[in-house]
Amino acid sequence: MVVFVLWKNIIDKHMLSPSMKAACWLTTFLSVFVTGEMPIQAEVEPEFLQALENHTVTQGREVHFTCVVNHLSNYRVAWIKSDSKAILAIHTNMIALNPRLSVTYNNHNTWKLHVSNVQANDSGTYMCQVNTDPMKSQMGHLSVVIPPDIVDSVTEGSSAREGGSVRLTCSATGVPPPTVMWRREHNRPIVFRHEGGRERKVVESHKGEGLELFHVQRNDMGAYYCIASNGIPPTVSRRYHVQVHFIPQVKVTNQLVGAPIGSDVELQCYIEASPKAMNSWSREDSLVSDKLLENPKFRITETAVNEYSLWMNLTIKSLAPGDYGTYVCASVNALGKMESQVSLHRLELSMNGFADEPMVSGAAWQRARNLPTRSRPIASHAHQYLTQHLPPQLYALLLTTLQYVHTF
Repeated sequence: MVVFVLWKNIIDKHMLSPSMKAACWLTTFLSVFVTGEMPIQAEVEPEFLQALENHTVTQGREVHFTCVVNHLSNYRVAWIKSDSKAILAIHTNMIALNPRLSVTYNNHNTWKLHVSNVQANDSGTYMCQVNTDPMKSQMGHLSVVIPPDIVDSVTEGSSAREGGSVRLTCSATGVPPPTVMWRREHNRPIVFRHEGGRERKVVESHKGEGLELFHVQRNDMGAYYCIASNGIPPTVSRRYHVQVHFIPQVKVTNQLVGAPIGSDVELQCYIEASPKAMNSWSREDSLVSDKLLENPKFRITETAVNEYSLWMNLTIKSLAPGDYGTYVCASVNALGKMESQVSLHRLELSMNGFADEPMVSGAAWQRARNLPTRSRPIASHAHQYLTQHLPPQLYALLLTTLQYVHTF
């Protein structure tokens, strides 16, 4: 369609210099004077002043496309989702029945398509179109990224007997697809073993959705973390626990302990067990084989070393003659029972050295009796100094050591 326009608009549009403007006005004046008609020009077509932008946005946020069109005249701007060919809006009128979409117009030359609470299905190419013939359009692309998420997964065999196998699985979703990594708590190593339990490979991390451990040992027990990341914060993780079961193992620090009457003595016992065990101290030579309980005479303390091991110590206060004998440290769980014994012997102190009565019962005392007479006494002043500056138990240990030394 051809329309008459003022030549002034043509001159102004091209932003000519003052001398050129004067020349154009003179030419126009002469043309009108000679022909009696104003010059004509075809209608100025709509034009885009800037490209439609591309966006990458995290799911749940907001985004908008900006379309700037000059010389729109009676034409209209429409928004279209290119991949689905769906018309979203014409001018400021919404066509799509999507409450998250809206259009704003500044009453001049700028239209904006707003997308709120962006979802994955909003990804695609968007078109700003002007209904000229042929139509004019420009396109921008929206990419929606999604932080990683660990979906509910099946944990197969998170517990096993020692020497068995454990498999952990962990699946994650996100855009772009996340990478899944396994690590142990406190950066402990992950150990992969060959047949027979021989170590194959020790790593700090393992890549992949599945983690399979063969011939597991008790030191494989603990927390394992599945960590999913795709460059879109936040990185997420999930904790899985590996339990390795075995029969309790019990070991006492010393099987033979000597202590004098009236002193306090501590019997030490180290226990490893999984699943959790019932641990106890008892008297082997007691008429009643019940467990020893906390009372003013006995104090039992447990100090955890790690998930499956601990120290269980028995303190006997103010030793009396009836306290000497054999003590049993025992541990029992669903897989079995194990125990170890400590023999507590009487150790007597003498002001002049070794006493006439046994200081240590058993073979140690027999060896001590065979010592030369000159080897038995200890100087009175030395004895007094040691008894004043050493705890009774340490002094008793010193005397016992001297007995063994003099037998050679």
